[in-house]
Amino acid sequence: MKKFMDEDFMLKSETSKKLYHNYAAKMPIIDYHCHLSPQMMLEDKRFLNIAQILLGGDHYKWRYMRSCGVDEEYITGSTSDKEKFIKFCECLQYAVGNPLYHWTHLELKRYFGIDEYITAENAEMIWEKANRVIEETGMSPSTLINSSNVDVICTTDDPVDTLEFHRQIKEKGHINAKVYPAFRPDFALNIEKATFAPYIKKLEAAAGMEIKSVWDVSEALNRRIDFFDSMGCRVSDHALDGAPFKAVDDDELNAVFCKAMSGEKISKDEADAYKTRILYELGKKYHSLGWAMQLHMGALRNNNSKMFDKLGADTGFDSINDYAIAETLSKLLDSLEKDGVLPKTILYTLNPKDNYTLATMLGNFQGTEAAGKIQFGSGWWFNDQRDGMLGQMKALANLGALSKFVGMLTDSRSFLSYTRHEYFRRIMCDMIGTWVEDGEFPCDMNILGKIVEDISYNNAKTYFGF
Repeated sequence: MKKFMDEDFMLKSETSKKLYHNYAAKMPIIDYHCHLSPQMMLEDKRFLNIAQILLGGDHYKWRYMRSCGVDEEYITGSTSDKEKFIKFCECLQYAVGNPLYHWTHLELKRYFGIDEYITAENAEMIWEKANRVIEETGMSPSTLINSSNVDVICTTDDPVDTLEFHRQIKEKGHINAKVYPAFRPDFALNIEKATFAPYIKKLEAAAGMEIKSVWDVSEALNRRIDFFDSMGCRVSDHALDGAPFKAVDDDELNAVFCKAMSGEKISKDEADAYKTRILYELGKKYHSLGWAMQLHMGALRNNNSKMFDKLGADTGFDSINDYAIAETLSKLLDSLEKDGVLPKTILYTLNPKDNYTLATMLGNFQGTEAAGKIQFGSGWWFNDQRDGMLGQMKALANLGALSKFVGMLTDSRSFLSYTRHEYFRRIMCDMIGTWVEDGEFPCDMNILGKIVEDISYNNAKTYFGF
């Protein structure tokens, strides 16, 4: 029996161990998509206790606690941080098969030097030991980032954001990693939502222009893109319900825009027509600047209306959707490709049924601007676990160029989540090592080591141009 989470955790062959320890482990981290708070990074306040760091804003852990029947008061309610932490530990000791068990223990091991596995009996001891480390080290966002070998962080930022926190982070110089914004214009695309018209007024103010048409929306977004570019931004991000595509003429399109601005209800076809045009114009602009465009597809958000009314979005009540995306996604990418303006693009699916759909879609639109110009994004959100990561990488290996993959991201609000890069790298090295041990690929460490180092870091650095 192997020891629990020893140095060879998840590495089942000698080749896997060599690939991880000699190549993957040393590589810096490029976290090109996350939801860390720039304000928290700038203010850099010391954490008061382990619950603030481990549980604060982490809806993965909240969902698990709810599944264990824990009252919401111990999750997002008014009970003390210590009570919440103890309750989480009582649940986690039974989390067999759940990646949270591995993630949490990696977090305790790497940042707090705690090797004990969590039980209800030792929860109080872990609470006290971790809090001593927090006090002794002055643990804060910057200390966690600086101790994690992070080279680049891309936050998620709205087009109307002033990016003042990013500017001040750079000036303050307390974070070793380069902290860049990422352009996330969801509010400007979601024309069918009640938030659209009020948001356009905010966009007007940020862009310094009046918006009366779809073309004005595009121009305002372009102005904001130029500003983001001046602040080091190299990547955009879009959360799409499906893959919209519907072509209509300009008059019809502007009629839809005016309808939305007057507060009238917008049909799905009308919304898709608007999103198609705006995504095209955005893609063209990204291409001109050499940016990468990320398309996240497949989420069904805010399912529990009662809890949404109580807690708001991003609190653990989202799940996987089952859209049909192949044909419309193809048409969207093709509309950009045929005009020579398709940017570097990363395609993500939350539903693993679409793994082969996306892995084959890549080959339709590759180009010489970058190796792996069209990427199949890493196992994302609910696929951010061993089976999900393996499913994504094996689909890519079977149907594309795994060696050109830009690798892992955290997609997280937690400053402890860099251990997920370690988790990913161990899984990747074990997968490749197993292929070698089974005689399916030569044991050439020069080639294998380069593949592992490239996926871990080099590919992302080159692809995004950081």
